[in-house]
Amino acid sequence: QVQLVESGGGLVQPGGSLRLSCAASGFTFTMYSMSWHRQAPGKERELVASISNHGATTNYADSVKGRFTISRDNARYTVGLQMNSLTPEDTAVYYCNAQNYNRAYWGQGTQVTVSS
Repeated sequence: QVQLVESGGGLVQPGGSLRLSCAASGFTFTMYSMSWHRQAPGKERELVASISNHGATTNYADSVKGRFTISRDNARYTVGLQMNSLTPEDTAVYYCNAQNYNRAYWGQGTQVTVSS
């Protein structure tokens, strides 16, 4: 059974940091690129960051470049998202995604709220 389980969300003040983690199981992790997406209330889901299957290539949305870092541990089947210098505009539900040429899997999401 495929599972993507996100953790690490919560409430943080502007300027603060959070680290999200996604634990994967039920599929061959190294055959999938991994990514984080987010969806704010009233907005469409958007790509935040992605990482290739062996970690050689990363991509970021312009809005998070220089503040967020995506990483993966292929031995532990996990992918992380380090988020620094958070702003209220980063408030959203963050979703973990696994993607290859013909399949995509999604986690249930974790809420990140940036507020004073």
